[in-house]
Amino acid sequence: MNPVQLDRVVGTMIAQAAGDALGSQYESGPTLPDEVTPRFGVGVFGHGVGEWTDDTSMAIPILQILAQGRTLEDEAALDEIVVTWRDWSRDAKDVGAQTRGILSRLASPTARDAAALAARTHEASGRSAGNGSLMRTAPVALGYLHRSPAELAAAAGRVAQLTHWEQDNVDACALWCLAIRHAIDTGELDIYAALDMYDPAARARWLPLIDEALAVASHPRDFAAENGWVVRAFQGALSAVAHARSLPDALFRAVRGGNDTDTVAAIAGALAGAVFGASEVPSEWKGMLHGWPGIDADELARLAMRAVGA
Repeated sequence: MNPVQLDRVVGTMIAQAAGDALGSQYESGPTLPDEVTPRFGVGVFGHGVGEWTDDTSMAIPILQILAQGRTLEDEAALDEIVVTWRDWSRDAKDVGAQTRGILSRLASPTARDAAALAARTHEASGRSAGNGSLMRTAPVALGYLHRSPAELAAAAGRVAQLTHWEQDNVDACALWCLAIRHAIDTGELDIYAALDMYDPAARARWLPLIDEALAVASHPRDFAAENGWVVRAFQGALSAVAHARSLPDALFRAVRGGNDTDTVAAIAGALAGAVFGASEVPSEWKGMLHGWPGIDADELARLAMRAVGA
C-alpha cells in the first residue's frame, strides 16, 4: 500500500473516534442550523472532552483481534470480542439498549450464544435493526481490505449479528465496509459499486435509500427523526460525507443532523476518514481523543496499520 492509502487506513479509525467524541454532547438534541459549528464538550452521559462513547469502544475489540492477524471466521476470536464487550458493558457510561439487552442476558459469553440470543430477540419482536451494529463495523473493512468483497461482506454481517440480527443490519454493515474499502483504495466515495454483488431484491431495497441520501439537497437533518434505526443512521452518515467539502465538514454535518449525533458522526467519520485521510483530522482533535484504557489516537493509528498488515 502506498503512503496515501495508509493515511486513509489510519483516518478510518481516527475520524470515527473524532466524530463520536464530537457528537457526544449533542446526543438526543435538536437539529442545528448550518451557522452552528459543533465543538467538543462533556457528553450527555458524562464522557469527557474528546472521549469517544460506546460507538468506538465497541469497535476496539474487533480492531484488536484483526491487528493480531486473526480473522472473524475464527470462532475463538469472536468469543473474545463478546467477552470483552460484556466486561466493558458492566461499567460503561453508556451502552445501546439493544446491545445491553443481549450482553446482560448471555448465559455464557460466546459468539454462538450471543448470535442465538440476538436471533431469538429478533423473532420475539419482529425487529432488531438498531444502529449499534453499523457504528462498530469499520475495523472489519480494515482487516479484510485484502480479502474478496464477498469475504468482507460475510465478516461484516457475522459481527453485526452478534447483537443485531435483522437483515438491514447485515446489509448496512457490508455496504459501509465495502464503501470504506473502495475509498481507501481510490480516495473516492462510491457506495453504488458495493451493490453490484447483491441480488436484485437487495438492490431494489437499498438503491432508493442510497439515492435519497445522495440527493443534491439532502442533509443528515432529513433522517434525524429515526436515526436510531440502522437505515436512517446509514442515510444520515452517507449524506454527511457525500456533501462534505472536507473531513471536519463531514463530521459537522453529521452532528448538525441531531438526535443520535455521536453514532451518526462516528459512522460518517469512518467513511470520511477513508475518503480524506488522517492527515485531514485537525491535530488538536487527535491530541484530545481517548476512550479506552491505553488507547489514544496514536494507538488507534498503530492498530489500524496492523489490521491491514502494514
